[in-house]
Amino acid sequence: MMRRYSLSIVCGLAWLWSCHAVSAPNMGDVVSDAAFELATDCPPGFALNTGQCELRSLYQLYASLQDGGVGGLKTGLPTYRDGFTPQEIDLGRYLFFDPLLSADNTISCATCHQPDKGFADGLGRSVGMGGAELPRSAPSLWNVAFQDSFFWDARAKTLEEQMQGPLYDAHEMGGDPVSLLSKLNASEPYRQLFAQTWPQSYEAGEDIQLDHIYRALAAFQASLVSLNSRYDQYAHGFADALNEQEKEGMNIFRSFVARCAECHTPPLFTNRQLAVIGTPEPDGMPFDPGAGPVLGEDSLRGAFKIPSLRNIDQTAPYMHSGRFETLRDAAEFYNLGRGHAVPEGEELKIHWHVWEPNLTDYEIDRLVDFMKTLTDESFKPKTPQRLPSGLPLAHDKTLATARATTTGDN
Repeated sequence: MMRRYSLSIVCGLAWLWSCHAVSAPNMGDVVSDAAFELATDCPPGFALNTGQCELRSLYQLYASLQDGGVGGLKTGLPTYRDGFTPQEIDLGRYLFFDPLLSADNTISCATCHQPDKGFADGLGRSVGMGGAELPRSAPSLWNVAFQDSFFWDARAKTLEEQMQGPLYDAHEMGGDPVSLLSKLNASEPYRQLFAQTWPQSYEAGEDIQLDHIYRALAAFQASLVSLNSRYDQYAHGFADALNEQEKEGMNIFRSFVARCAECHTPPLFTNRQLAVIGTPEPDGMPFDPGAGPVLGEDSLRGAFKIPSLRNIDQTAPYMHSGRFETLRDAAEFYNLGRGHAVPEGEELKIHWHVWEPNLTDYEIDRLVDFMKTLTDESFKPKTPQRLPSGLPLAHDKTLATARATTTGDN
């Protein structure tokens, strides 16, 4: 009953868009044993307009804060990226899952950003080439179309800039532009798919271009939209989408006592800014200075991007280094007081929103209840059944090996 009613809210605005928002993903895979054919329809949540996929959301009916404050339930979206073709998005999907993009054909983008783990990987610190443990955790990719900076330290300003980090980092995917182009150009299926996507650019059999690789990956990632959780259904007017304890948690979350919403601002549940909160590192790890050295700002020593809380229940462990195993642990950290975990010798400029709310155990439990209502996988894309490179999917196998390596399991 709840689901039928909530979907009617989405589908009722037929004048605004067709019911892409509730249909199953329609991204193409294999049309025969020999050929791949890219999708000609947009993924769910998007409408095709003059050949491009445009986002459709009820939040577009509301005024955006434009970084002006906390706002209410019916607050619009900030600026975002859309306007990619169905073919660009679907080509990006294949590239995202294909370990051909790594130096040794063992790691794909999906290794650290798995659809079934909130587009993160379930590790406190991600694992790269040869099982090497990386300095930080993998952020979720849900709703990156709305972000204006990337990485925990905000050092990249576009998706295209961000993706070159892992692609070419010796400890992550280990590649370089020359070898990436060589491998893709040696793949006849990929040459055909790039020609399907940009027929005018490849009509005479020209080689694949780097800019098109980056654009396809950006197109796919920008299609990862999660805006139809039970919270969203409540925000759009369906009062029964949340139970009484979850509503209590929402009110605590938005209160001036807890002040969660001042940084985790709806509807994205992030204000997209950097903040110094003084979270401790896992035992044995050195202090991570975060954005301070990267941006050359002493006041940002120990600062990290404020992550979105959407699908947060799926992305444990939490913080930039996986310090907290559960949502309750993370909430309790904020409740223990401003700067209580700053290591000796560090004088950090803790964000002014972080203070001592002195919440009760009951109130913390209700906060956790509310955060779990932000889960929405209704637009989760389909994992390809096979890849144009002919390689096997690597993300599940690689993660299992990584876990065994880092935990000592056999």
